[in-house]
Amino acid sequence: MSNRHLSRTIAMQSLYEWDFLGQATERLSEIIAYNKTEFAPDFDDGGYIDGTVKQIVDRQEELDAIITQFAPDWPMSNMTVIDRNILRLGVYELKFNLAIPSKVAINEAIELGKTFGGDASGKFVNGVLGAIFKDMLANGQVKGVDGPKEEVGSKQ
Repeated sequence: MSNRHLSRTIAMQSLYEWDFLGQATERLSEIIAYNKTEFAPDFDDGGYIDGTVKQIVDRQEELDAIITQFAPDWPMSNMTVIDRNILRLGVYELKFNLAIPSKVAINEAIELGKTFGGDASGKFVNGVLGAIFKDMLANGQVKGVDGPKEEVGSKQ
């Protein structure tokens, strides 16, 4: 497992636990620390896990609104906790983490869905993130290997 994939896995597990426990933001640091110790005790992720999880929690309403827009037949409350949090991670990386190419964000989220979700999770994540990606393409917001064409997520 690559270092970044391991980081994403721990971030997703931390988001899952945070959401499952009622989104107790005051316990977020404790949840992240526990998961890092439990799953990769000597792993230096360069701050990716803490930064990503905290950004997702801070942007939860915005991320959930994007997911709802592109998955209108699946209210957030009807999604499994794991799918909901894989999508939050995927949408955050796709739209707001300028260091991660768009296709990497999508592929990693699909792999998390296949590994940790139900039978249809990978396809569901692919469908939602694919629709968001197409919208980003239409609006000139797709990030490549060399970075974004423009600041992704900026208000114009």
